[in-house]
Amino acid sequence: MRGKTDTNNRYVIIMAGGKGERFWPVSRQKTPKQLITLLGKRSFLQQAVDRVLPLVPLKNIIIITNEVQAPTVRKQLPKLPKENIIAEPCGRDTCAAVTLGAAIVGARSTTAVMAVLPADHVIPEEKKFQQVLSDAFNLAARGQVIVTIGIKPTEAATGYGYIHTGAALPTPEGAKPSKTTFYKAERFVEKPDYDRAVEYLNSGQYRWNAGMFIWSFVTVTEGLQKHQPEMYEACQRWFKVANNPAKLKRVLEKEYPNIKKISIDFALMEHAQNVVVADGSFEWDDLGSWTALARHLKPDAEGNCAVGDFIHVDAARNIIFDARTKNRTPIAVVGLRDSILVQTDDAILLAHKSQAQKIKELVVKLTNDKAYKKLV
Repeated sequence: MRGKTDTNNRYVIIMAGGKGERFWPVSRQKTPKQLITLLGKRSFLQQAVDRVLPLVPLKNIIIITNEVQAPTVRKQLPKLPKENIIAEPCGRDTCAAVTLGAAIVGARSTTAVMAVLPADHVIPEEKKFQQVLSDAFNLAARGQVIVTIGIKPTEAATGYGYIHTGAALPTPEGAKPSKTTFYKAERFVEKPDYDRAVEYLNSGQYRWNAGMFIWSFVTVTEGLQKHQPEMYEACQRWFKVANNPAKLKRVLEKEYPNIKKISIDFALMEHAQNVVVADGSFEWDDLGSWTALARHLKPDAEGNCAVGDFIHVDAARNIIFDARTKNRTPIAVVGLRDSILVQTDDAILLAHKSQAQKIKELVVKLTNDKAYKKLV
């Protein structure tokens, strides 16, 4: 039936190639944010796969990662077919990864509908998320629309891009009413300053851009053909060899370094006129830094959030994280405020919460110093 996707024709591409430098020293090049366990007993990537399994068969889940991280991805997802873990030869931003994912899905089914999802988001309300994703699959299967899931803002955040939504869309003719509301996307907006973010929040007409997209193979390739012809041509070439992993690897090694480095937002979403926003009214966090972790941990009476054996005198609003796997000892703190203290088997990080974004700079410094390069 048109508009109701057969689950065997649904695919999920999970983008899992990020560096996650802001979570150093727990996050490293070989095991970045999406491959570590910060909340619960499963890594963010494992949770991302678990979340979509009720909607999509395991054989239709494709992970796009890189050469360094691929062995850990395979280890963490032993039941996933080996050919479903694709290692990019080098990072070329999200448009290249989306194009590659589309070529692989299209080679399996040219009538497929696919979701492109990040590997490192926190979504506690899984059932609500699954409902929105399922409705988005069905809408994307009906016709030539690009669906993006926009998250209802809960605060005037300046760290996210926003989507300005237009009118709510009527139910397509002959379709059952959807539980999810869909809006026309008026425009994508870059990360705003605080005053603008307050305006967006109060207007009720903006959603956070969570980087989640759903489209049919035909729709995404037509979008690339119109707005990114070079990417479209690359997609055609990769499509021809996608069912032969060894051939695909050789072609990617030859072509990937010369592919344009551009995000899917700039390359396609901001130009396309057929974008629809699914109302993502579920709890969501992209967990961009250590400070964000505190939102998901229970604080003590003084506002300290701790994972580990922590004792203090006159300490407040700190984040304490003990990631040591052996020989754990108590972490004792006196008089420390608004700080981040992270301990691993081979490194300790102490930072003021207000400087959390500068951890990336620290990682660059470590990388450039022979004595500390091994810690990256």
